[in-house]
Order: sequence, then structure tokens, then C-alpha cells
Amino acid sequence: MVSKEEIMKIAILSKLFVADDEIDSLTEDMDKIIQFADTINNAGAEGDDFDNINNLSNVLREDEVVESYDREKILSNAKDQDEGCFMVKNIMK
Repeated sequence: MVSKEEIMKIAILSKLFVADDEIDSLTEDMDKIIQFADTINNAGAEGDDFDNINNLSNVLREDEVVESYDREKILSNAKDQDEGCFMVKNIMK
């Protein structure tokens, strides 16, 4: 447990003004923070406990080859084309 004297020492070292009526609440808050940090430090991280905790599996579909559109049909509406590709205007100068 954090004492009031330790809170005052921390305040002096950090050059903070702490009013007398704030010391009790700061002591409680600091104690809760330290207890939380201790809980995290004591948590075990060994083993496979954290691997796939949601039991997810690979949701990607298999690759399959499908028929594509005819290139000549696609390019039939192109204003400009060259070697089977759309020609676009260069806007960068």
C-alpha cells in the first residue's frame, strides 16, 4: 500500500503542488494503479493460451481459374489503344 508520505515525496520530486484534501484520493488512486500493474505482471503468458483464442480458421477462398473477358471486346470501346492496352492522357507535367 502506498502511504501519504510517499505521495508527498513523489509530488515534491516532480515539483507538483498537492493540496491536503487531495492526498487521500491520490493515495487510493496510486494504490489501485500499482495493484493493476501487479495483476498484469503476475499474469501467465506461457503456453498456447493466447493462440487463436477466437477459434478462427482461414476464411480465404481457394484460387480458381475462371474464364476472362475477350481483350478485343473490352478494347473495342477504347478511344486510344496500343498493343492491347488502354492509352490514357498523361496529366503529370
